[in-house]
Amino acid sequence: MTINDVSLTHHDGAEAAGLLEELSDAYADSYGVEPGEEKTAAFRRRAEKQFSRPGFALVTARNGGRLVGFVFGYTLPAGDTHWWGGVQPEPTAEFLEETGSRTWVLSEIEVRRAWQAKGVGRTLHDTALGARGEERATLATGPDAAAQPVYESWGWRRVGRIPGDEGDYYSAYDLFVLELPVTR
Repeated sequence: MTINDVSLTHHDGAEAAGLLEELSDAYADSYGVEPGEEKTAAFRRRAEKQFSRPGFALVTARNGGRLVGFVFGYTLPAGDTHWWGGVQPEPTAEFLEETGSRTWVLSEIEVRRAWQAKGVGRTLHDTALGARGEERATLATGPDAAAQPVYESWGWRRVGRIPGDEGDYYSAYDLFVLELPVTR
C-alpha cells in the first residue's frame, strides 16, 4: 500500500453530505474508536454544519473504492473574526481582518490507521490547499496533539492559543497558519 495506490477526488458540500457515513467511519478508524462513540458523534455534528459554509471543499482518497482518508474545510466570511476570538498572544488588527477570501480553515484531515505514515495525509493536504485561492490557511489542534510537529514540518506556524467553547473536546486550542499557495 503506497500513495500510488490511492485516487483523489474533489467534492462540494452537497456531495460531502452524501458521504457523511463514509467520512464518519474513516474518522472513527483514524482515531481507533467505534463509529457510534461520542468523538465520532461530535465529528458528525461539526461536519454537517460545515458542508454549507462558503468555500467548503472536500478531497477524498480512495483505494479500491474504499475511503482511506479525507480533508475538508471552508473559507472564513468577511468580517467574521470569531475564529480568532481570544487568541493569545493577541495579534495585530491587520492579522485578524477577514475579507471573505483571505483565510481557508483546514477543518479536518483524517487517514485510516492502516494508511497512516504512507504519504496519504500530506498528499490530501497539498491537494486541498493547492486548489485554494485564499492568502492563507488556518487550523486548530489540541495543545498536546501528536500532529503538531507534523504540521510544523509541512510549513505551518503556531500563532497562538484560544480557549475552547462549552462542550468542545479540548479546553483550549492551538491555532496555526500557513501562507498560500503551498510550495513543497
